[in-house]
Amino acid sequence: MRKTEQISRSAEGVELKLSMPAHHEAARSGRRRVREFAAAEGLNAGEVERLEFVAGELLSNAVDHGGGNHALDASDWDADSDIYMHLEYRFNADVGWVLRVEDEGGGDPECLRPMLQDTDELPELDDERGRGFFLLLGMLTSLKVESSRTGKGIALIAELLFECPTQ
Repeated sequence: MRKTEQISRSAEGVELKLSMPAHHEAARSGRRRVREFAAAEGLNAGEVERLEFVAGELLSNAVDHGGGNHALDASDWDADSDIYMHLEYRFNADVGWVLRVEDEGGGDPECLRPMLQDTDELPELDDERGRGFFLLLGMLTSLKVESSRTGKGIALIAELLFECPTQ
């Protein structure tokens, strides 16, 4: 799949939708696009950085665990696996943003739910990985998991509501 992009606007907000191959080169490109989009929409510098970090974590997770098999670039990519990202920035009711990242790698949302419980316990420091969800939980209003819309994988939904508008 080639990368596709769609932007739509309404009275409630603006949306950015991306489809891309499930490899890290495309995920990095998606993360940069989120940064550009958020800055152009007037989010303050701190929120732009937070949104870029969250997008990077979710996109990388989708590549590594959602069918991309840790592919670094197009030469490593399994052409049957894509990732989808939907960013919604709301500026009327519920001011804030919602970022949804879906993969095609199978998986059971029930297996991930325990990892998305807010906890005061630090992750194991000896583990090489496994800190992403812990960090995200401290930065977001909510982080949820469900089946992807196609049923081929899972979707992670990150939401951050603002106390006041950033525009």
